[in-house]
Parts: sequence; structure tokens; C-alpha cells
Amino acid sequence: MSDFTPEEIAAVYRVMAMRRDMRHFLPDPLDDALLARLLAAAHMAPSVGLMQPWRFIRIRDSSLRTRIHALVEAERVETARALAEREDEFMRLKVEGILDCGELLVAALCSGREAHVFGRRTMPEMDLASVACAIQNLWLAARAENIGWAGCPCSIRSPAAADRMPEGSRPVAVLCLGRVASFYPRPMLEEVDWAQRADLHDLVCTDYWTEGESASTSIAPRDGASGRP
Repeated sequence: MSDFTPEEIAAVYRVMAMRRDMRHFLPDPLDDALLARLLAAAHMAPSVGLMQPWRFIRIRDSSLRTRIHALVEAERVETARALAEREDEFMRLKVEGILDCGELLVAALCSGREAHVFGRRTMPEMDLASVACAIQNLWLAARAENIGWAGCPCSIRSPAAADRMPEGSRPVAVLCLGRVASFYPRPMLEEVDWAQRADLHDLVCTDYWTEGESASTSIAPRDGASGRP
């Protein structure tokens, strides 16, 4: 017997399907109770060895927000240059909402992670995977609450919030949260034809990696269908 009703199960799949990486926000702030629910959802994420390596910094200082935006903008320009022939196309995209969103968070890895060996002895990067799970939880909870979300990875330039972070910690992503006028009907990068979602049938193999072959015939539905209503 299931712990969840068919309607509850369908709602989980629907939230996943309706998740969007938003770029256009209303400036309305989020109330503290709502933000607390979203962060609690993030904190329910699984983590390797139950190490819970995630830390979240709430950015309230407007000057700090501006500094973070400047760093992300500088990285946007460098990314565009690295894209070579797609540079101009990339620069036309709106890739963040840092100055517009109601709430800004920095997600980070905690210090002292070397003490956590369980599950990380051969793959120490699993701490980063754990933070990614927390971010995904927050993202899905935000969509269920009709709150927009956008994430900017701190892949090269550390945000200004890292100035006072403990030694050994690491910023992972800048997270924009806020109310939106409406959600995109499809992922924005699909709408502007930057990329399209791959067919799940081509991404699932049986027993061995057989890329380029039609290895999966019964498990993965065609055309990215979830199999749920």
C-alpha cells in the first residue's frame, strides 16, 4: 500500500515537469516564514555520510548584492568569449536575476570536509553532489510555492560573500528567489533554441554503456515523457 495518494504522486511529478530556471523577477520580498520553509526543504536533502555540507548565506546588504552581480557579469563576459562562434548569441541571453529578485542566497560547502571520509574516500567530490541535492530540493519546493528560482554557479570567480567565509569552505552557487509575473511555458533555453532536451531513450543503457545504439527499449519512455499524468 502506498504512503501517498495518486494525486500526491502526480503532484510531485508535475512540480518536476513545471520547474523552470527563471530570469525575470518581481522585486517583492519573500516573507521569512516562506523562506524558512524553502531552506527547511533544502536541509531535508540526502548527503553522503549524512555530512550535510551545505551552508546558505542570505544576502541582505544591497552593496554586497551589487558586488556579487558585478562578479557574475564579469564571468558572463568570459563565458561568452569561451563560446567562440556563439558569443554574440550568448550575450543576448539574460542569464541571471541578481539585482531583481526578492531574495538572494549563496549556497556553499562547509569547511572541515576532509574529516568526512564515509562515502568520500575515493570520490571526495560527493560533498558537492550533496549540496546539489539540497539546491534541487529548494528549487522544487520554490516551484511548488509558486516562487521563481535562478542559479549562477560560482565556477571560477568566488562571490563577494566569500570574503568572510571560513578557510576551506567554498561558495558553490548564487541563488535568486522571488515572485514572478508568470513562469515560462518551457525552459528558457529551449524557447530561445539554445539547446533542446535529449530523448531519455538515448540516455539509458542496459548492463554496459552503449552510446549511439538503441540499447534501451522498454524502461525509458520516448521523447522525455515521465510516464505519469
